[in-house]
Amino acid sequence: MTDVTGAPADVLHTLFHSEQGGHEQVVLCQDRASGLKAVIALHNTALGPALGGTRFYPYASEAEAVADALNLARGMSYKNAMAGLDHGGGKAVIIGDPERDKTEELLLAYGRFVASLGGRYVTACDVGTYVADMDVVARECPWTTGRSPENGGAGDSSVLTAFGVYQGMRASAQHLWGDPSLRARKVGIAGVGKVGHHLVEHLVAEGAEVFVTDVREDAVRRITERHAQVTAVADTEALIRVEGLDVYAPCALGGALDDDSVPVLTAKVVCGAANNQLAHPGVEKDLADRGILYAPDYVVNAGGVIQVADELHGFDFERCKAKAAGIYDTTLAIFARAKADGIPPAAAADRIAEQRMHEAATARRAV
Repeated sequence: MTDVTGAPADVLHTLFHSEQGGHEQVVLCQDRASGLKAVIALHNTALGPALGGTRFYPYASEAEAVADALNLARGMSYKNAMAGLDHGGGKAVIIGDPERDKTEELLLAYGRFVASLGGRYVTACDVGTYVADMDVVARECPWTTGRSPENGGAGDSSVLTAFGVYQGMRASAQHLWGDPSLRARKVGIAGVGKVGHHLVEHLVAEGAEVFVTDVREDAVRRITERHAQVTAVADTEALIRVEGLDVYAPCALGGALDDDSVPVLTAKVVCGAANNQLAHPGVEKDLADRGILYAPDYVVNAGGVIQVADELHGFDFERCKAKAAGIYDTTLAIFARAKADGIPPAAAADRIAEQRMHEAATARRAV
């Protein structure tokens, strides 16, 4: 069954009736001249203008693109709330193959659509879009972050993303072992790309015993040639089974924690940069039942969004780094709330974020 637009009715049911919905606004964008088809979703702006990246991806259907935009926008509301930012959650997706369909004309058309929202949505990079793309979008839209330093931006946000994940690891160690040091701890990193290789640098500098894997051999080789003490393993299946592993850091694709991986995971802590690490609801309880401490992904990987948000106020790296360092205290607060409420850390993080959004919305209505 379809709705009046021809989209599957379950998409509108998600938007208006399900717990995954509740979005304030969804914009469908089309520019026939450039071939642009995009979806901009604003989930919650109680804390301020929505902030979230633009994903360029070859979705199998328009309905899949809408569903992804809704899910990602909702996640950004929680991430921005927990990062202490005065921003709500939003996300945009462009339908297409970025290698084949991305053109300057298309990006400029997209920038005009974002600009038409008058600042309700601030965009940035995501999967399939890069700093150079944001430079193009910014020519039509002042509400664009993730730009190059040459164009008034902060550039690559992976440095602070990795730094934030490292702070989350330190907080996890403090909570579990009473000491934030990761020296001599066995840490396994799945995915050593833009964020993962910076994370390796922090851990090696502290004296951790690091294990890495990546689907790209060249990415692993870059690490092992620079750091002979780092051990490469065949794949993620081997990594999660490393004997005596203390920390597992998923830094590649989402869904890394599922019904197959959790039962065989040797690590005592999971703390990584990947988004949406829990494959489905209930995995967080499976981790807790096994005594595995989970640092919620959208909390510890917030260094990047902290950076792009700061760009709106005249980027200052040291100011951003100080704010990203606060991920340590935020993570500890989540663990404390989880213990006090008798719930997994992922649920505790959600409660704290929802409380902040609710209080902001209540204050706005009272004005």
